[in-house]
Amino acid sequence: MQSFSALLRAVLLITVTSVSASSFFRIPLTKLAPTNSYLAGLPDADRARAAFLKSFASGGSTTVPASNLAYVQYTTSVGVGSPPTYYNLVVDTGSSNTFVGTGIPYVRTSTSIFTGEDVNVTYGSGYFSGLEYFDQVTLAPGFAITNQSIGDALSYADFEGVDGIVGVGPVILTEGTLSPSTDELIPTVMNNALSQGLITEEILGVSFAPATSYNDTNEALTYGGIDSSLYTGKITYTPVTATYPAGYYWGVNVTDATYGSTTTVIPTSTAGIVDTGTTLVLLADNFFESYMRAIPGARIDESTGLMTVPENSVLKIEPLNFTIGGTVFSLDAAAQLIPIDQNTAWGLSANTQYGIVSYLGTNSGEGLDFIIGQKFMEKYYAVSCRITRWLYSLDIDGITGFRHGQQSRWFMELPSFINSGPRTFV
Repeated sequence: MQSFSALLRAVLLITVTSVSASSFFRIPLTKLAPTNSYLAGLPDADRARAAFLKSFASGGSTTVPASNLAYVQYTTSVGVGSPPTYYNLVVDTGSSNTFVGTGIPYVRTSTSIFTGEDVNVTYGSGYFSGLEYFDQVTLAPGFAITNQSIGDALSYADFEGVDGIVGVGPVILTEGTLSPSTDELIPTVMNNALSQGLITEEILGVSFAPATSYNDTNEALTYGGIDSSLYTGKITYTPVTATYPAGYYWGVNVTDATYGSTTTVIPTSTAGIVDTGTTLVLLADNFFESYMRAIPGARIDESTGLMTVPENSVLKIEPLNFTIGGTVFSLDAAAQLIPIDQNTAWGLSANTQYGIVSYLGTNSGEGLDFIIGQKFMEKYYAVSCRITRWLYSLDIDGITGFRHGQQSRWFMELPSFINSGPRTFV
């Protein structure tokens, strides 16, 4: 088995002057519409996912469309088999197994080969179990992966409105999910796209944007590179955290966080993760308490698990600032709040102002003290990158870029140790 601890990972933001659009695949993402009762349980589901994540102890590029699952989940259309059956799959950087069958059943074709393995994966608030197959997986026209290992979900819970998951996290997260081969790792779609020459670098770009309606296709995934049409701006470098369990995921260190200019939220460097499968921004309970106390009248609504903000405090909300790699990433007032016209979709009280920042469920000091979820990434572009023989002949597996959500202006991150300029290989 591959030694995960031997991998050195890093994240960076740099100034990008140009990226060839022909060197990657761009695929749109879409928003779907689950029921209000499903959305009403979202904060607790996010915290259940956080608890599960903390328990873990073990050619060219393509951009594709992505959808936001009723303001909450992002899905992409993936074909399985030949001819392919298309499934709407949740894009998840916090897991690495790919499976179908929770909505549209898995359709076996001539390319489907049973591996002889059972598969079972838990996601905190949901799970699936079933059989593992090799099959052809089509991520975009002309972008088909052969012999990709996928799960056929025969039993599952809490996957309303979607057909499964495409897992794009580190391959180590697949360990222990097969039976009887419990020590076997399952190559991800990114691993196989690289090994089959479909992409030349194991880079995933994630472009999320605030939804304006249900089933809203205003987001994109980029396989194998960075789509320069989705951002402009400066990129800052930061090493991926060596603190675990955050280090198993898209883990970063926040050196500090402040609310406005006077309130300290995160006082010292601490580790957390960037996660497309989490909707909110979650802070360790003691960090969140400092944040909430700084907003006059703010409190936790026990029925939803979300923070509410009095009307007379909404206009006084100050920026929430995270320092990552020496750069401040700021959430302005609008980015900290759920638009009131979305309350009904979330199953919330119609005229109450709710926040997107909430509590993790545990205090700091446990190796995963925050989760930067979708609502943060709707403001900043995210990039995951794994490049072998990067500087110093090290194997570097890195993450995160953050778009600046003002018109089409973006900031982003890629892995490296240099401060600026083009990437250098040895």
